[in-house]
Amino acid sequence: MTMTSVQQKGSETTKLNDIQLSLLRLFDQKMDETLTLEVRQVLMNYFDQKLQVELDQVTHQKGYTEADYRKMLQGDTFATE
Repeated sequence: MTMTSVQQKGSETTKLNDIQLSLLRLFDQKMDETLTLEVRQVLMNYFDQKLQVELDQVTHQKGYTEADYRKMLQGDTFATE
């Protein structure tokens, strides 16, 4: 198996995309724990921001309100339609 593929459960092999390969190369460099944590935090912040944008879009599209979210948290009987 090469660095560009990953063995998954079973016998499937999945190729890594360019971003995954770049991250592997980045983390293959000598970094102290502080720098490693900083890079991880940057990545987490990036994906958090993307998730927040998507959540805002879905919330607007579905017309959900704070009251709707409270109903969702109280049980599994919330109907969206």
